[in-house]
Amino acid sequence: MKVLVTGTAGFIGFHLAKFLLERGDEVVGIDSINDYYDVNLKYRRLEETGIMRADLVYGKELRSTKYPNYQFVKLDITDHGKLKKVFKNCHFDAVCNLAAQAGVRYSLSNPRAYLESNITGFLNILECCRTHHTKHLVYASSSSVYGLNKEMPFSPAQHADHPVSLYAASKKSNELMAHAYSHLFQIPTTGLRFFTVYGPWGRPDMALFLFTKAILENNNIEVFNNGMMKRDFTYIDDIVDGIVRVIDHPAESNPEWNEFKPNPASSNVPYRVFNIGRGQSVDLMEFIAEIEKNLGMVAKKHYLPMQKGDVVKTWADISAMKKMMGYQPRVSVAEGVQNFVNWYKDFYLVTENLPQQLEPAGYH
Repeated sequence: MKVLVTGTAGFIGFHLAKFLLERGDEVVGIDSINDYYDVNLKYRRLEETGIMRADLVYGKELRSTKYPNYQFVKLDITDHGKLKKVFKNCHFDAVCNLAAQAGVRYSLSNPRAYLESNITGFLNILECCRTHHTKHLVYASSSSVYGLNKEMPFSPAQHADHPVSLYAASKKSNELMAHAYSHLFQIPTTGLRFFTVYGPWGRPDMALFLFTKAILENNNIEVFNNGMMKRDFTYIDDIVDGIVRVIDHPAESNPEWNEFKPNPASSNVPYRVFNIGRGQSVDLMEFIAEIEKNLGMVAKKHYLPMQKGDVVKTWADISAMKKMMGYQPRVSVAEGVQNFVNWYKDFYLVTENLPQQLEPAGYH
C-alpha cells in the first residue's frame, strides 16, 4: 500500500510512519516543521527515519537513508500548488492527515494559525483526494470537540456542537467538511477523535513532558483546576495500532443509518468518526504520582484555577472501534509513563547531577 502521512515530524505522525514502513508499506511523509514547539525534536524524529536535516529543501522529495520505501517532503499543506504535485506524482492508496495546528491554549492567542492549517490546509487535502480518487482519507479530529458535553463516557454517537476553544471548533469543522466530500464525491473518510496521547518522542507542550522536565529541573509544575482533572491517557503504540486498523478498513456507508434520527458517527455515505483512546479516565494526580515514582522525586506543585478552553474530564467510549476494528488498548499508564521517563532521560542525557537545564542529546 502507498500511504501519504502528513505531520511526520510530529509525535503521532512519526510513530505511524515508522510502523507502516516496518510492515512494508510505501510511505510519503509531509511536514512543514513549524516552530510551535522545539524544532530540534522534530528534526531528531526525522533523523530516526533516515531524513537528514541538512538535506531538507522546501518542496523537494528526499529519500530516506534508513528506509528505501520512504520519501519525505518539507511542505505546508496550506500550499495547494506544491501539495497537488505530490499527489500527482505518487497516486496514493490512502492518506492519513495528521498535520494541524495543535494545542487548545495556543488557540486563544493565535486563532488565525488554526484557520490556516486546520481549515484551509484540510480543504487542500480534501481537494487533492477528490482530484486523484484517493481510496481512503483518515484524518485527526480531537476529543476536544465534545466541549460542553457532560455525558460520560464521550461517544461519537453524541452530538458535539458546543466547542469551548477555536481548536475544537476547527476539528469539528474538519468532520463536517469530510462528510460533505464523502457525500458529494463518494470519498471514504474516517475521522479519529484522539484523546490524550503520550509516550516517547512526545510533544513538549503536553502534560507528561512538561511535568517531567519541570520536576527534573526542580521547578514548579502547574496543576490546573487544583488537580481536579481526569484524562483518558492513551499510549502512542495503542494509538498507532488503532490508526493502522482504520487505514486498512476504508469507511463504508451505514445501511442502518436513519436520516430522521441521524447518528453523527456514520452516514448513508462512506463516512465514519471514531473515538481513539484507552477507554479509561485517570485522575491527574494519579498520573503525576506515576511520574514522581519513576523519577524518584516529588513534584513541587503550583495549583491554579481552570484554564479557558479546557475541560475537566475526558473519557472515551471506544466500543465502536473495538467492535468494528478489533481495537484493544494494552499499555497501562504505569508502563507508559515508565517508557516515557526512560526515553526522556536517555534523549536529554539526564544524570544524577540534578537539577539541570536540559537540551537534547546531540544539540549541545
